[in-house]
Amino acid sequence: MTVQEHISTGVPGKPARAVEVYDFSRPTTLARDHARVLELAFETFARQWGTQLTAQVRMISQVTCEQVVMSGYDEYASSLPATTAMVLCTVEGLEAQAVIQFPSAAALYWVAHMLGGTGRPTPPERPFTQIEQALVRRLMDDALEDLRYSLGALLTLPIAVGGIQYNSQFAQAAATSDLMIVASFVIRVGDKTTAATLALPAEALLPQLGEPGPPVSVTPPVDLLRAQLGWVPVDVSLRLADARVLPSAILALGVGDVLAIPHPTHRPLDLVVDGRALARAAVGSTGSRLACIIIDTEEKTP
Repeated sequence: MTVQEHISTGVPGKPARAVEVYDFSRPTTLARDHARVLELAFETFARQWGTQLTAQVRMISQVTCEQVVMSGYDEYASSLPATTAMVLCTVEGLEAQAVIQFPSAAALYWVAHMLGGTGRPTPPERPFTQIEQALVRRLMDDALEDLRYSLGALLTLPIAVGGIQYNSQFAQAAATSDLMIVASFVIRVGDKTTAATLALPAEALLPQLGEPGPPVSVTPPVDLLRAQLGWVPVDVSLRLADARVLPSAILALGVGDVLAIPHPTHRPLDLVVDGRALARAAVGSTGSRLACIIIDTEEKTP
């Protein structure tokens, strides 16, 4: 929980600086490695959510994850518009609820397209009717399914859609001091773009993230490098013996000319990687494709 204070700079005409008092007993900053894991998970969720919206709304939709932070619930609620749609989701075993927030006007636009309408003009901010609420809950049920898939082992507790609130100051999804993992999204449906947020109780995710800090590997770096190089693709080719030809002969080449190659018909071809012959192989076939049969290998130290 942070408290903002304004301190005068003492310089006429210069605005006061905003200073935040940090409570070290309740840190609200994600560790770097935790933040990266959560960002990747929420980016996956954004792609899944966009695909789901495209199927449900029947318009090309795209969802982009903009930011993932940890903050107190009071700070999160204060950052939301006074009038907005807040889908409260129960998390089994926790008193705090998750929140999916977006403008109700955007949801009404989605619902209009789900029912075959055009969604024009843009509807005003208002509570949903029973039919609209049922369709929004259907969208949110699918979104939670995508969320469970995207977070995987990070979200072990069952989560389900509860109620819908329309006033961010009255919706008490959690205690004011409860920490929340807040992901911000930009949703584009057709030519309409809107902002949305997803807030999950931190205690539902942080235990699965473990202690911050890079994992300590007991494998020697040289072995790790060799193992990684084993997965790097390389170009492999079969090569005939080199022929020495005068430049004048090359410049005079034409269609139908024949170049003699000093490669005996009984000699295998060289299997070459990056200009280095590593083996010899005979030409064969597998099905309708050419193939080569390794005859022998040779090792050359650089």
